[in-house]
Amino acid sequence: MTATEAEDLTADEAVPDDGDQDDPDDEALLPSLDEELLEQFALPASVTLDVQPRPYQQTAIRNWLANGGRGVVVLPTGSGKTVVAFMAMEQAPVRTLVIVPTIELLRQWHDGLVKHLALPAELVGVVGGGERRLGPITVMTYDSAAMPQRKLAEFGLLIVDEVHHLPAPTYRRIAAKTAAPWRLGLSATPERSDGMHEELTTLIGPEVYRRRPADLSREGHIAAYQQRRVFVDLSAQERYRYDALMAEYKWFLATQRRSLMRGNLFDELIKRSAFDPAARRALQAHHQARLIALNAEEKIDSVAQLLHKHRQEKVLIFSEYNAMVGILSRRLCVPSITYRTDPEERRLILERFRAGRYSKLASGRVLNEGVDVPDANVAIVVSGSSATREHIQRLGRVLRPKAQEAVLYEIISRRTTEGRASRARRAGAA
Repeated sequence: MTATEAEDLTADEAVPDDGDQDDPDDEALLPSLDEELLEQFALPASVTLDVQPRPYQQTAIRNWLANGGRGVVVLPTGSGKTVVAFMAMEQAPVRTLVIVPTIELLRQWHDGLVKHLALPAELVGVVGGGERRLGPITVMTYDSAAMPQRKLAEFGLLIVDEVHHLPAPTYRRIAAKTAAPWRLGLSATPERSDGMHEELTTLIGPEVYRRRPADLSREGHIAAYQQRRVFVDLSAQERYRYDALMAEYKWFLATQRRSLMRGNLFDELIKRSAFDPAARRALQAHHQARLIALNAEEKIDSVAQLLHKHRQEKVLIFSEYNAMVGILSRRLCVPSITYRTDPEERRLILERFRAGRYSKLASGRVLNEGVDVPDANVAIVVSGSSATREHIQRLGRVLRPKAQEAVLYEIISRRTTEGRASRARRAGAA
């Protein structure tokens, strides 16, 4: 690897203190819910949480109750969003529907409900992934809940995990099909690029509580962390090809800018590419140039150096493209997981990583959301999109509470659009 530059960003520098104060003594002041509705939807068993909530979790549930048991709670990955849901069920012990996006989360929620709420396993139903067992408390995938014939009227509490998915046209019907008077949405990043997150206020309720990673890190609830950017150079051949492709893309924009200015420039280019061959070639040139920047050869050397530096630590490696995941796995002899990985093989790899038999693991987007990733304290982002959600999810993979400081590296190709994407996702995370 040629000379590199690294930019360190500590948690304290990343985000200023917002002055939010959590008072654990406020738990005694929790507002009460409607007794008649509680009786109407009552569970056939008592609910007792066996986890001591943290102060910010108590504040989150107090705010939710103060808003009539409706609203969205925004907490970083690894900060215990599910504990907030368990607290909601303790305060509203009624028939409950939990909506999750993946089969992995289906299992995790089922096991967590049985374990932490001291519930008999037969009371916790599962619908999705080949199972169709309803219960007074039911965990269900988005796809299963959205099926036209699915009846959801009997539940009094609706909990929606990764609630940013709910406003999608296919899934919003879930909120309409249930008469649940109490609703809780959970997400680390509820914002959507299409702006439809604003509809969560109607579907679930307004945002009632939010904390950022830096806030909780300062208070010791999640690991202290640093973010570092490592810059690499394109090879001479990569540079020549990248510049040629970007020149083709920019020339089209320069000559067609007036006709593309009706909306977002890039969105208009995508629309035009459907019928204009020149626009399609420009879009392809941009895509190919991005591939060169994101998958630069020198990034592999950079990852190798970082793995050597952190050879005694658990490291997660993320790449935007599965092809690069495969290259890293073969060249650096690290296990990998992509969407193509057989479920049993994925389970085995994660178990071995959790047990310490593997200390390094490479993956694409499949580990961003909905997978219980074992704890690590170093993340290396070989390539990523400009999406803030993806950045926060990957950062959250190394922020679970621990004494050791966590670090997230971003490897960025110099003099490419990748630097702008990195700034955009980091700015959104702050």
